[in-house]
Amino acid sequence: MKFKSIAVEGPIGVGKTSFVELLARKFDAHKILEDIDNPFLNDFYQDKPGSAFQAQLFFLLSRYRQLQELTQRDLFSQIMLADYIFPKDKIFAYLNLDDSELMIYDKLYNMLEAQVPKPDLVIFLQAETSCLVDRILRRRRKFEAGISEAYINEVNKAYNYYFFHYNQAPLLVIDTTNIDFVHQEEHLDELVEQIRKMDRGVQYYRPLGKAL
Repeated sequence: MKFKSIAVEGPIGVGKTSFVELLARKFDAHKILEDIDNPFLNDFYQDKPGSAFQAQLFFLLSRYRQLQELTQRDLFSQIMLADYIFPKDKIFAYLNLDDSELMIYDKLYNMLEAQVPKPDLVIFLQAETSCLVDRILRRRRKFEAGISEAYINEVNKAYNYYFFHYNQAPLLVIDTTNIDFVHQEEHLDELVEQIRKMDRGVQYYRPLGKAL
C-alpha cells in the first residue's frame, strides 16, 4: 500500500465512519474516528443563539487535539485511517458563523492548522442530498433529529465546492449514491481495489448499474 495516512471525508450521513471501520479491517490499519460528542450540538440544531460558535470552537479544538496525537506515533509502522480532515472544520464554520465570529475563528484556525499533520491520500465520498437524508434518518441519532433537509443540502453543496478545488493531496472521489458498502461485500471490495490502484492527482469512481 503506497499511502500510509488516509482520510475519508464527505457530508453528513454519507457513511465516512462506517467506511473507515470497514477499511481498517481490510488494511489492518489504525483508525482515528472523530469525536462527535459535542455538548453544544443539540442546541445548535435547535437554533439557540450563540450555539453555532460554541459548537464550532469545541469541534475545532477537539479535532486539533486528536490529530496532534498522530505526531507522537510512528506514521510508517501502520496505515492510519481517519474519518475526517482538519479543514472540514472551516467548511462548517463558513456555513454557520457570522462575520464577527468568523474573524475570531479564522485567527484560531490559522494558528492550529499549521501544526496538524496532513494525510497523503484523501477519499471524498459523495451522495445525492436525498440519499444523505435517508441515511441520517436510518441511523437515528437523537441529536440529528432536528437537521433540516435544506441544511443538509447546503452542507452537501459546500463539500462539493471545496473538493472541486482541493489540491492538498491525491484525491479519490467516490459517488456512493448507488453503493451499499456496508451490506454488500462486493461493493466494498471494488472500492478497496480503487484505493489500491490510486496514484497521484484526482481520480473519480462512479459505479454504474449497482443495485441496492
